[in-house]
Amino acid sequence: MRLHARTTVAVLIPTDRAGRPGRVRLGLLSDVHGNRVALEAVVADGIRNGVEEWWALGDFVAIGPEPTETLEMLTNLPSVRFVRGNTDRYVASGERPAPHQEDVERDPALMPLFLAVESSFAWTRDQMRPRDLAWLAALPTEQRAVLPDGTRLLGVHASPRSDDGTGITPEVPDADLAALLADSDADVVCGGHTHQPTDRRVGPTRAVNLGSVSNPITSDLRATYVVVDGDRHGHRLAHRRVAYDHDAVLERVRRSDHPERDYISSFQRGDQVRHLAERPGAPAFDS
Repeated sequence: MRLHARTTVAVLIPTDRAGRPGRVRLGLLSDVHGNRVALEAVVADGIRNGVEEWWALGDFVAIGPEPTETLEMLTNLPSVRFVRGNTDRYVASGERPAPHQEDVERDPALMPLFLAVESSFAWTRDQMRPRDLAWLAALPTEQRAVLPDGTRLLGVHASPRSDDGTGITPEVPDADLAALLADSDADVVCGGHTHQPTDRRVGPTRAVNLGSVSNPITSDLRATYVVVDGDRHGHRLAHRRVAYDHDAVLERVRRSDHPERDYISSFQRGDQVRHLAERPGAPAFDS
């Protein structure tokens, strides 16, 4: 979906007693997908590594066994800023990703996928309280900060101006990635959406995909997120991988009445990604 109006939320960078920019340590995560077990592991790792503020860049509740529990934990983090993802929009608005009814009319073979998508998002919506749905719908589409060294940081879900579509990946051609980032007014653009950890530079802009807390699209099933550590002398952005208890998630999926339990479980077992290798453009990890 192309976002016709971008919502910019100002972020204040701390200062020291002399009023000079201080030190900042941000944790950026995305694509939690109703997996509280994985979220707990990521937050614990961030705390151990000195994260003081979190940016959560969308896709919080859909396609997972514990949407309300996950949302409760996210909103109770002591310092956190949010961006709405495409699946958050689907849950809140009743919109759905493809295939749509007209697609099925053209190709009846799409009917099973159409029904699976509808049942999955309807189940998640049914778990939400009205105030949760209103909160998801009202989330901003971006977050911005100027780091102490002057670096302009932009957080989005998929790409600037869109919460869906291609997004930032290791494979997207440079020209296409440059078009995605055009007019972003940022030195570093961070997003999620594709679940593919990425760290690339196109022209003057650094393009970073955080990976995903849950439902990985890599051969490594650990949760991934990013830590940005900076002061007025410079900054460092690093991906981190965090192990969590996949068996515990599988048990919570089993106990849930989610209509797509088998699909969700396939991510936790690694059934869909065991054939994958790390791609060119994938980042080095701190852990």
